[in-house]
Amino acid sequence: MMEFVKERVHSLYWERDLNCASTTLQVMSEYFDLAIESQVIDSAIGMHGAGGYQAQCGIVEGTLMFIGILGRAKSIPDPEIVSFCKKFAENFENKFTSLGCNILRPDGFKPENPAHLCETLTVTGIIHSITLISNCLLKKIPPQ
Repeated sequence: MMEFVKERVHSLYWERDLNCASTTLQVMSEYFDLAIESQVIDSAIGMHGAGGYQAQCGIVEGTLMFIGILGRAKSIPDPEIVSFCKKFAENFENKFTSLGCNILRPDGFKPENPAHLCETLTVTGIIHSITLISNCLLKKIPPQ
């Protein structure tokens, strides 16, 4: 899983110039072998900290979107999907210290920052998300 995520994130960032939310959706759809319409990926165009406003992290946003898509595809009842989203957010915040792009982004937001500054964080965040989804949502075990 680690090598797959690392390679896909790098490729989507540097070859397609996708943001963290779109990349998260794409990688997770490939990993779980669940096709996602291009419009869904397109809907995440502005979800990298709310279009750079430095709000919620795009890795979180992309994962939350994917949880809803996967949950519906697996016929998981909506209340369980919603509950898992809340637990996922709490778990992510506990592990990474925040849900905020302004806090998680290495070196903050400076004009001189290189592109795709969050590549390493994106890889780590997607691996964390895949692990929680695989070990908790799909097995109906709450994340800790």
